[in-house]
Amino acid sequence: MSSKDEKNLSQVIEKISKMDEPQRSLMQQVHELIVAAAPSLKPRIWYGMPAYAKAASAPALLTLRNDERLNLAITEKAPFVPAGGADAGLMPAAWYFETVDQDTEKRIGEIVRSVVD
Repeated sequence: MSSKDEKNLSQVIEKISKMDEPQRSLMQQVHELIVAAAPSLKPRIWYGMPAYAKAASAPALLTLRNDERLNLAITEKAPFVPAGGADAGLMPAAWYFETVDQDTEKRIGEIVRSVVD
C-alpha cells in the first residue's frame, strides 16, 4: 500500500469515526464489507464522503453517504447494467439502509463486485 493509499484510508476511517452512533457502526461495517468484497478498491474521500476507487487518483466508483439515511451508491464512473424486467433500461445506482443483516451483507458484496468485475 502506497503512502497515498494509507493517507486516503486514514481519512476514510477518520470520517467514519466522527459519525454519531448507530450510523458510525453501520458505516464501519459497510466499509469493511466493501474492502473485503473488492480488496483492489482504494478507499478515499470523494466530495466529502467515504468512497472507493480503482486507484488513489481515479474517480470513485462507490460512495457511502450519511445524510438523513445511510446510502451506498454507485457513481456515474462505474459500469452500469440495465436492470431488465419491470425496470427495463433503468440502472440501479443507490441503496438506502438502516441495518445490515446477513442478506444485506450478501447484497452489498454483490453490488461492490459488480463495479470491479
